[in-house]
This record gives sequence, C-alpha cells and structure tokens, in this order.
Amino acid sequence: MSKVRVRFAPSPTGGLHLGGVRTVLYNYLFAKKHNGDFIVRIEDTDQTRFVESAEQYIFDCLNWCGLEPDESVLHGGPYGPYRQSERKESYRQYAEQLVKDGYAYYAFDTKEELEKMREDLKTAENPSPQYDHTSRKKMKNSLTLTEAEVKDLLVNSTPHVIRIKMPENEVISFTDMIRGEISFETGLVDDKVLLKADGMPTYHLAVVVDDYLMKITHAFRGEEWLPSAPVHLLLWKYLGWQKDMPQWAHLPLILGPNGKLSKRDGAKYGFPVFAMNWADPKTNELTEGFKEKGFLPEAFINLLAVLGWNDGTEQELYSMPELIEKFSMDRVHVAGAKFDYEKAKWFNHEWIKKVKVSGLRFEVKNLLIKNRITVPDDSLLDKTIELVKDRCTLLPDFVQQSSFFFKTPEQLDVDAVKPKWSDEKRDFFIAYAEKLSGIGNWELGILEAAFKDLAAEKNIKPGELQLPLRIMLVGGKFGPPVFQIAELIGKNETIKRINNAMKQF
Repeated sequence: MSKVRVRFAPSPTGGLHLGGVRTVLYNYLFAKKHNGDFIVRIEDTDQTRFVESAEQYIFDCLNWCGLEPDESVLHGGPYGPYRQSERKESYRQYAEQLVKDGYAYYAFDTKEELEKMREDLKTAENPSPQYDHTSRKKMKNSLTLTEAEVKDLLVNSTPHVIRIKMPENEVISFTDMIRGEISFETGLVDDKVLLKADGMPTYHLAVVVDDYLMKITHAFRGEEWLPSAPVHLLLWKYLGWQKDMPQWAHLPLILGPNGKLSKRDGAKYGFPVFAMNWADPKTNELTEGFKEKGFLPEAFINLLAVLGWNDGTEQELYSMPELIEKFSMDRVHVAGAKFDYEKAKWFNHEWIKKVKVSGLRFEVKNLLIKNRITVPDDSLLDKTIELVKDRCTLLPDFVQQSSFFFKTPEQLDVDAVKPKWSDEKRDFFIAYAEKLSGIGNWELGILEAAFKDLAAEKNIKPGELQLPLRIMLVGGKFGPPVFQIAELIGKNETIKRINNAMKQF
C-alpha cells in the first residue's frame, strides 16, 4: 500500500468555519494514525472572492489548533507549488487534452446568451435550466460549430471556457468510506466549466489534477460536495488516472438550530462559528472566534472530534494522542451532527480543569494585564490559577474569579452584610486584624484557627462571620475558601482590606 497522503484545500476567502476545522482535524488524525502526510493546499483559483489576509489567517488557525501540516505554502515539500494560482499552466494542458480526446469542449457563449438560454428553459418549464447534454446542442460551442469556425474563434482569442461533456445516459458509482456505494445518473448533471475564460481552472478540474500530481490517497470533504462527485469521477476516468483515484469520504454537515450551521446562527444565538476572530476587510465586520471567546485549543479540537464521530464507548474527553490512536473513518456518522454551544462550554470547563497550570499561565496573565491588573510574580499567579480554575468555564472567567488576588476590590457588597451586622461583629474584626498582625507563620491553618479561637472567645458563631470576611477580602459573596484567599494575598493586604471594610460597614 502506498503511503497515506491527505490534504486540506481551503479557499482564502474568509473566516475558517468550525466545519472546516473539523475537516482539517479528520484529515490530520487519519494521516497521523497511518504514519502518513498531511498537506495544506491553497485553492485560490476564484480571484473574484480572493481575500489577501485569509491565507495567513488559515495557517494561524491551524497553528492555534495544533494541526501542523507536513507540506504547505509555508512548510514547502516535494509536490509544490501549494497554491493553485501558481500551477495555472498545468491545468490548461489537461483541459486541452480532454477536448482533444472528446471528453470536453470549447464554449464561446456570452453572458447574455447564457442568461437567455436559462430564461428560455424556465419559460418552457424545464425543471433543470442548465447547460447540459440537451441545451448544449443549441449553444455556441465546439460541438455545434464547424471545425473552421472553432479554429477562427480561437485564433482571434475569442473569450471561451472549456466544459466537460457529460454523458447522456450513464450510471457511475463509487464507494464512500462513510456512506458506502453511491450512484449517479450522468444525464442529470450539467456540463461544468473546467477552465474559465481567464485561464484559471474551476475547482472541478483543479482538485482532480492536484490530487493526482500530489499523490493524494484519501480525500475527505463535506457532504455538500457530493453533487460534484460524478464530474470528478469522470475526470479521473477521462484523464486515465482511475487506478490512482483517492478513496473519498464525504463528512456529515454540522447543524445549527435551523439546518446547516452558519455565521448567521452565531450572530443570532451568541456563539462563535469561526476558529479565530475574522475581520471582513470589505465591511470591517468582526466575527468572534472560539479562541477569543476563551476556548482552549484542546477543548476546541475535542468537541469537534466528537461532533460526528465516536469510538463506540461512553468516553467524551480525548487528548490529541488518544484521538490519533482511536480515530477511524468507519465510526464517522452519516447523519448531520448538531452543534450545542452549552456542550461546547462543558468541554472547555473540563479541559480547564485537566490542563496543567503552566498551560494556562500565559493566557490568564495576558487577560489580567488586558484588564489593567498587575501580576506581581508568576508564583502567585500559578497558585491563584490552581485555586480558581475549577470555577472557570471560559478563559475570561479567570479575570472575575481571580482579580481580587492582585487588586484590592474597588467595591464591597455592603448590602449583603448590613442586615446582620452588629457592634459585636465590628469589635470581632478589629480584634482579628490585630491578632493577624502578630502572626509570624502566615499559613492557612493558623489563620483559620486564630479566627475560630477568637470567635469562641467573643461567643459568636464562626458561620456568622465567614460572609463578612469574604466580602472584606474579595468584594462579593463568591470565591474560593476564604482562608486560602487570605493566605495568598498575604498579611499586609489581608489586614488592610479588613480595616478598609470597617469604614464601609
């Protein structure tokens, strides 16, 4: 068996949708499981939709996800160039060969003539107003013109395209790795353009030529490409490459609340649909990504892996090595997988709990600095992260859950204390602050023991004093155990916060 070679072939036209990242992931996992190569090929043949910043954005997304290509524009490799726009001449020779062999033809129809053809077919109530085996007989192409007329048009550089000549009555089939055998009637498929008037190939020609020249063994793509499969099957056959055709797998859709998940769903329901922030260069509209929302790459990859696949067990959390070991295409579902944002957040929460403190430090530190919170040293930061990470679902939660370790609260929830506040409690905290000032060994157990001993001495239940102390130290009613907070913020800060609170209570 030849070495496994898979590819992800994005078009640099916009943000990288989570469906696209899942396609990358399944390619990557399959390649790594079989000790193969993962290739990224940029499909930039549609120059009308090309966005200059999109290519680098795609690689930034892959880098964040930990999906490193073996070959690409950035990584090089023996089968380059890895941009289709740089392979332009190779496509023309194959398109011309198809014409020569009778499998394709020149079409000289103008835009107006094409529009008239479609309108005439609609008027005749044709259910499929397209350029196909029937309508091509009335159009301006090398099948209806004389050889001399065609030659004259070509010599005069008359704008034209090359179209595949779809057979009228054939049934062709292939075996999909997920869906089994799939058959198509060629008479229902239109004569797709293979080479455009500007000399650039369409996806249909380019994907076949590139997969052949790059020795791709397996091609995984979304199920929306199934209608194009008969065209691609015939191109592999017509070009004489049928025995080298990759095995195909058409992945299930990722569904939103109302059908295929879209950018519109994200805007409407308040969740990201792109891997990373994407700013539309034309409108400057910013679409939030999973990274900026506060997802860990480990969680993002995990949730995408199980969005359409499972290993047959109840396991839900997988590391990348586990995914590589357990992934197989025969466990990918046929039906669409519904995206659940609450479940996505659950994955992130679980991964925040799993990841080591060192794996969170950089992001948490940057978030705190972004919120104008000074982090004095990494030692305190690490202890803080360890203390609060089980309470965090998204990375920005660390700001709310830990800011009081580094910054004296600007406001205290006085209303939560006042109803049960008393002079006795005031006296207690004044005495407790004095007692703390005399403690040399600043440890949690000693701080708690001093608190309870003083409460017993003052004949006050410790439970009645815990909430006021918490609000003095953190500003609100929630947070980690209060004596752990006191231990971390230190003696001077603890005493200062108690004394400041006395002025407000």
